[in-house]
Amino acid sequence: MRVSREPGLNKEAGEPSLPDKPSIAVLPFVNMSGDPQQDYLSDGITEHLIADLSRISGLFVIASNSVFTYKGKAIKVDEIRRDLGVRYVLEGSVQKAGDRLRITAQLIDAVSGYHIWAGRYDRDMEDIFVLQDDVTEKIIATLRVRVEKAEIERVLRKPTGSLKAYDYALRGKAYEYDMTREKNALAQEMYRAAIELDPRFAGAYVGLGWATFHAWVQLHNPDPRSVDAAVELAQKAIAIDPSLASAYRLLSECRSWKRQYGQAIDDIETAIALDPNDAENYAQLSEALIWMGKPEEAITQMEKAMRLNPYYPTMYLFGLAMAQFLTQRHEEAIATLRKVLTRAPDLLWARGLLAVVFAGADRIEEARAEISEVKRMDPDYSSRALREMIPFKDPTFSEKVAEALLKMGLKE
Repeated sequence: MRVSREPGLNKEAGEPSLPDKPSIAVLPFVNMSGDPQQDYLSDGITEHLIADLSRISGLFVIASNSVFTYKGKAIKVDEIRRDLGVRYVLEGSVQKAGDRLRITAQLIDAVSGYHIWAGRYDRDMEDIFVLQDDVTEKIIATLRVRVEKAEIERVLRKPTGSLKAYDYALRGKAYEYDMTREKNALAQEMYRAAIELDPRFAGAYVGLGWATFHAWVQLHNPDPRSVDAAVELAQKAIAIDPSLASAYRLLSECRSWKRQYGQAIDDIETAIALDPNDAENYAQLSEALIWMGKPEEAITQMEKAMRLNPYYPTMYLFGLAMAQFLTQRHEEAIATLRKVLTRAPDLLWARGLLAVVFAGADRIEEARAEISEVKRMDPDYSSRALREMIPFKDPTFSEKVAEALLKMGLKE
């Protein structure tokens, strides 16, 4: 499962309890350059630090989707502690002037409010990877976290030897969060430029793979060969860097849609072993379990994703609703889907599923009302298209969904 950094993020539960290991939220580093066009750099450095820390199994690291809800806001550290359920908060700033980069960072104990470490770095841009590694190592040492040798090796591995390629990849990632056709095309352009500069840049292949997959799933490019192309890109990335968890997650997503269920589970479990703090890994495992027909396990994994990403995206709720429906928890699924549609009223899949859930709960009139809304929004939407696209391992379930939609008035 891949999500956008959407503005309407969701947090349903109250104050979460602190984990039994050091827990940290890396707040978006502030762009001090005065140029909004430089946001991609400060955002990219923030995400790089989150990604590095999340590979450490001895830490509990909040996902970037959640921390970016605080971007540009003046929030007290104690509020962040209560909202996200973490003991420590890292905040900082980035300023780029020509080929020089200045980064400040401070680690705060969110319970006491004390600053327990602070650093300031003035380096050439070409030293950006060394700088980011230094900050990561300082945090690990300050929190006295036990780190496995393989984990630190993964953290310290440079993503690319080309600073320009890295810059293109950061720009691609910034475009990627906007899933419009135009921004998707720009993301692909940036990732291809990065690969042209450094054909050994594994992360750029993964980024291009996600953009390629999204172009298909968002129907910007309905050619099903796009999924095969995304698989090839993931495999190229893994051949270059077998420790890149995001490549295995992309592979798992694609293999689920290609109905290669066992491989999809194996791939995402590999991703979790490599990056045990990435909420997206657990969300993808949940999705893969749904398609395999294991909804109870899917709910457990989605709850893990939601804890790591308290301001979770709407698609987490959609996956949870699907699992609730498969476990016959119709009223819970209806409540969850209503939350989805409050935040994304044009999500046709959610309206179609809500119609099926209403039908399963014997609330026929409400089911027909949802189908009428689907037909109004997209007159060409059909039960056959839905049946062919949803990759359930058990084809009888897809048939039941399509049959229910037909009865509610959706065309074949």
